[in-house]
Amino acid sequence: MKLRNQTRSPQRTLFDTDPGGVLASPWHEGAQLDYLGASLCLKLDTDRRQALREDDVLHLPLPPEATERQIQDAAESWLRREAKHLFTHMIAQESQRIGSNTPALSLSFSLRCGWVQVEDRMLRINWRLIEQPLPIIELTLRRAVAMLPLQPAAADLFSALA
Repeated sequence: MKLRNQTRSPQRTLFDTDPGGVLASPWHEGAQLDYLGASLCLKLDTDRRQALREDDVLHLPLPPEATERQIQDAAESWLRREAKHLFTHMIAQESQRIGSNTPALSLSFSLRCGWVQVEDRMLRINWRLIEQPLPIIELTLRRAVAMLPLQPAAADLFSALA
């Protein structure tokens, strides 16, 4: 029995099948990848040495005969690097804004928990948050930083002596 208006998680769509019963795969040349609330088109490009985003195209340094798994690994690796970089930057800015030390950050791969888990002075953030629009990411990270115990940033010893 299928419920109407039921939405499926992006992870579950990996197991969907087409009408012929064959697994449908989003990992091929021209496929769309969610990134910051928009879509990027995957392009296999042997002229590249590393994955590179240009406008709404993500160039992956793979040959045209790359397997679905190779494409998935390359695309998700790029997404995780982007997530780590963006989240680190946003968390540092928010911590500085409220006058607190920047917490440690780790990416989570769990399908069972929310976007962010707050643990002592550490944030565990699901890397797939990078698929959401920027305002949602900002709000999520701002709330997570606000839930951390407040620890004022340490004063610089040398500026105190001047």
